[in-house]
Amino acid sequence: MRIWDLEPALLCRNHLLGEHRELHCIWTVLTLGKKGYSRHPETLRWRGRLKALYLRHEKLVAEMETRGYNHKSPLDRKLAKGGSVQDKYIDSPRRQLKLLAAKNCGCRVPGRKK
Repeated sequence: MRIWDLEPALLCRNHLLGEHRELHCIWTVLTLGKKGYSRHPETLRWRGRLKALYLRHEKLVAEMETRGYNHKSPLDRKLAKGGSVQDKYIDSPRRQLKLLAAKNCGCRVPGRKK
């Protein structure tokens, strides 16, 4: 489970859609008090930052629509409380770029050798 802290335009199809799906999972755990993944480090770092998670979702949706996907799973904006900036990381954004560069996917990682 991962929510990247990188621009969605960098993500390949699989990472973009996978993050969108996982973001919905985290949103559900945090807004409905579900138990599954409630202690996962990725979920924990978004506690108290639902506004930031909502804003990340909106960025993902914008990129999905740019690519021609038909998004039909909006989040309830009224639940977007707390901090609007995510400044807690499991891996720094710089490290995240390195992790993506090491994957054999279509992510548009700057400096990746093709």
